[in-house]
Amino acid sequence: MNQEAPIIVGLDIGTTKIAAIAGRKNEYGKLEILGFGKAPSFGVQHGMVLNIDQTIKAIRQALENCYASNPNLEINEVYVGIAGHHIKSLQTRGDIVRSDTDAEISQKDIDQLINDQYKTVIPASDQIIDVIPQQYIVDSLQNITYPIGMSGVKVGANFHIITGDKNAIRNINRSVEKSGLKIHDLVLQPLASAAAVMCDMDFEAGVAIVDIGGGTTDLAVFYEGILKHTAVIPYGGENITNDIKNGLGVLKTQAEQMKVQFGYALADEAKNNAYITIPGLRGQSPKEISVKNLAHIIQARMSEIMDFVVYHLKQIGMDNKMLNGGIILTGGGSQLKHLIQLTEYTTGVSARIGYPNEHLASGHIDELTKPMYATCVGLILKGYNDYENDRRALEDNYVKINTSYLAKEQAANAAALEEDSWEDDEPTVEQIQERKVKERNASLKTFLDRMKTKIIDMFTEEEDAKL
Repeated sequence: MNQEAPIIVGLDIGTTKIAAIAGRKNEYGKLEILGFGKAPSFGVQHGMVLNIDQTIKAIRQALENCYASNPNLEINEVYVGIAGHHIKSLQTRGDIVRSDTDAEISQKDIDQLINDQYKTVIPASDQIIDVIPQQYIVDSLQNITYPIGMSGVKVGANFHIITGDKNAIRNINRSVEKSGLKIHDLVLQPLASAAAVMCDMDFEAGVAIVDIGGGTTDLAVFYEGILKHTAVIPYGGENITNDIKNGLGVLKTQAEQMKVQFGYALADEAKNNAYITIPGLRGQSPKEISVKNLAHIIQARMSEIMDFVVYHLKQIGMDNKMLNGGIILTGGGSQLKHLIQLTEYTTGVSARIGYPNEHLASGHIDELTKPMYATCVGLILKGYNDYENDRRALEDNYVKINTSYLAKEQAANAAALEEDSWEDDEPTVEQIQERKVKERNASLKTFLDRMKTKIIDMFTEEEDAKL
């Protein structure tokens, strides 16, 4: 295990469960799971926190279970997933004109471009959650994915901006903070799930991530490495459970159990002569439920969810010919039997189940490979992406500073050498060359020593701050 890498914790606050997973990347770039805990969620409906006290209790219970799996853990900061029907998205375009056109385009220019988008006018009740660049434009060159290092006067980009209701975001923040934790970042759940179940080939080919959770179904569409669209569909696994409860006249716990054990997303696959016996209430006679009727109820709701997916794909012009990677189903609701067939029949696009095990190192518990934990694993990957970007930016900054210092030092040495040549007897050509070589070697050694010391100090301070 890579002991220098930080421990990052993902917290998935869902409608049916709250999960906390702590992980660290090993030397092979895979996630070593260091702690895992979950708890039933009672204060969240359709992805939104409606009862802060109950949500706090559930978060604390999930943390306690996580500590129980690894007593050496210390959790202070978390990445939190956010969803709910209040989530919206919009497309914008931004540009900046650079003053120093001789210099290369730097990360500072890109940061300014992104920060300007946080000034976008949105409804007063909403708040910008994330600004995601799609394609950059440098002067007359378009469709640029990485403009840093290029030359240009005008730098622009198309952006995908994700917004959410201020009160809904505030309720999440309060719930987490009152649980004794600090939120490092809020991440849209379908983006976290996408990070866990997708590979580079999926990003390029074009895929739609359909994350079927308890309260909502989250959609994220990628094409040619770009996030094209996000949406939150206000139906999920809990709606199916309620449909079964109301349609068959059973308790909610019984409906959930029937859905998980005997549920089919395609009614044609259910046997006509199969029945489920439900115990009667308070001495009443047992009730027999047809598996076929159960499947019809499930299929009706799942078909409605898939119709929403088709609607959103048509809205952005992503027909089945463009999604070469197909639809990736993930989340707890994706485990319904024959859901792949229903999805392919409804959308006309190939489908598969997305598991988060591609990024996990060996030795983890089998439960974590289930699609329902894709969001939580993706939150850890998002944290590592931020960490690696920050570390790379710091290293680049130190190189620039020290390179500039070296240039100044070499210039000063050259000036001193010229001054000495006037004070002493005029040196020979060989003596001047020998002195230049000595000065250059001394400057280079000083630069390398100082750079090495500063980088070591930088990461030592970073680790001390975490401890």
